[in-house]
Amino acid sequence: MAEFVLLSDPRIAALPVKECGEPLVDLRTLPVIRLDHRLADPEGAFAHVRLSVADRLVAAQTQLPRGLRLLVVEGLRPFMLQQRYFAESVAGLRAAHPGWDEDRAWIEASKYVSPPDVAPHVTGGAVDLTLCTEGGIEIPMGTQVNATPPESDEACYTDCAEISEEARGNRHTLGSAMTSVGFVNYPTEWWHWSYGDRYWALVTGARYARYGVGEL
Repeated sequence: MAEFVLLSDPRIAALPVKECGEPLVDLRTLPVIRLDHRLADPEGAFAHVRLSVADRLVAAQTQLPRGLRLLVVEGLRPFMLQQRYFAESVAGLRAAHPGWDEDRAWIEASKYVSPPDVAPHVTGGAVDLTLCTEGGIEIPMGTQVNATPPESDEACYTDCAEISEEARGNRHTLGSAMTSVGFVNYPTEWWHWSYGDRYWALVTGARYARYGVGEL
């Protein structure tokens, strides 16, 4: 499997952010985009993304074969929630691997949970999503959304070869639609795509990120 840049890479934190001031959009107001409510929060943050992200999701939907729909699981994630997720991941890894120091646990945790200061979801620029039928039935993608590398034996990695031919084809269909409209993928999570954040800036060669922390 090819090497890839993790969110713990110092080059990402070093990228400047020039907040463009773009508003958040509630995807629940866009019928063309289907939402899953498994991670719904009382404030509805999960359903919000930046305007350009919403526009690109609508455009990506048009690139899919007839009968398939994007199914968005999570967009914006509050900064404090991201902090909690990352701290819990680091603590869990250190408990499971007593020989690891804090730096090793930090790097391993970042394969699945973004360090809060560079997290794409807190900007409103990232979405976790999958594909479903017109009737809302999720199609095979090799793992569930949000499967961790240890529990999936790294089958959650986007380019993992140890999944079925059907799942590989479905990942390719999703990836083709998303990359065609400007999203980039975090390669340890086939479902995670972003635009305008620091990770996007590094991958695309942009001089700076467009989005800082997004707030409802």
